[in-house]
Parts: sequence; structure tokens; C-alpha cells
Amino acid sequence: MAREAECVCERCGEAAQVKAILEYRELILRGGMSRRFPFAAMRRVQAHHGQLLFEFKAEQWSLSIGGEMAAKWAGIILAPPASLAKKMGITAEITVELAGEVDDKALEEALAAAKAVTRRGGELIVARVDAADALAQVLKAKAEPLEDGIPLWVVFPKGQRHAAGNRMIGGQPIGEHDVRGLCLAVGLVDHKVAAVSDALTALRFVKRRNGAEKRA
Repeated sequence: MAREAECVCERCGEAAQVKAILEYRELILRGGMSRRFPFAAMRRVQAHHGQLLFEFKAEQWSLSIGGEMAAKWAGIILAPPASLAKKMGITAEITVELAGEVDDKALEEALAAAKAVTRRGGELIVARVDAADALAQVLKAKAEPLEDGIPLWVVFPKGQRHAAGNRMIGGQPIGEHDVRGLCLAVGLVDHKVAAVSDALTALRFVKRRNGAEKRA
């Protein structure tokens, strides 16, 4: 299903051409009107005569995106968000191998959905790291299960950014660029992202197999 649409947006008698983008838990408008609408703050969402209608901060909004798309977008906006455990693939049938310490309530609740949480022998590895050297140690310690295709979630603080070429040293906050670089260096490729909480985000990696990814 298309997640972008060039359309006319109307608000309180004003109209403008916009690009509407349906992201995870957020509707974004760019162009003649620039806005961000968190799904949780949108009210009276409905599809009507080819328009997506909703209320935001006591203002009435409409997007002329066509009947089929309006109905699908309304359904997505109104659907309850998936749990973090579901997004991470943590179920009562699998054992999670944990590296690092759990210091986040949302992550703790997600791990509670697993059959068990262990330090060795899991079917999914979750590594909670704050620094590049910590992730490097995890990748070294878990080299064997990773080589066997066990998926890895790297959970790290949001908002950290490093310029390419920065030397990563112990204690230096880790960012998305660092996580991808370290994992790529050992043959891992990322293919999923999950917002863990207001403070943490996560990337899922698997071993690259002849140019293809093994997905669990």
C-alpha cells in the first residue's frame, strides 16, 4: 500500500497542495502546509467521499487522497500500536539471549514476553549498549551464534550522531552510524528498526549469507 500521496489539504477554509507521508505512528505533511500529526493526537479520523478527515488540536483537516487510500490510511491511524515485544519478534516460544543491562521499562516489559531470558543459548540476541567498545565486545563474544544466523537487536540511546571517520573509543556515546559500521565490519546487515522508548532505539541485524539475509 502506498504510504505517500500528492494531494490537496484543507484546513479551516484554507487549501494547499501537499505531500502526505504516512510514517510509523505519525502523519507528515510537506509542501503548502507543513505539519506533523502523531496518531495518538488525531481525533475523529474517518474516510469520507475520497477524503481522509480528522481533527487535530480543535482544527478540522482533510486530505483528498481517494476513497481506497483514505479508507486504508484511516484504518492504520486508528489501529492500536503493535507492542514492542511483537515488533522485536519476542514471543512466549523463544528464549532471548541478553547482553548488557536492562535499564528501560519498555525494554523490560518486552523481554518479559519471552519464554526465558538467558546470557547464553538464546534464539534471539538483544544487546543493550551505550558505547562503541561495549558493542564491539558483544560482537566478539557472540561471534559463534551470529555466524550461525541468530538475529541480533542492538538497543542504544536515541539522538547520538558521529561524523564518518570519528575514532570510536571506550565510553564515547554510540550512534546509528557507529552501530551499522561495527556490525557491517563483521558481516551483519540491518533490516529492521524499532523505537524502544523515548530514550532508546534499536536495529535488528542478521548474518549476510551470499548477499541474502537470513530472516527469523
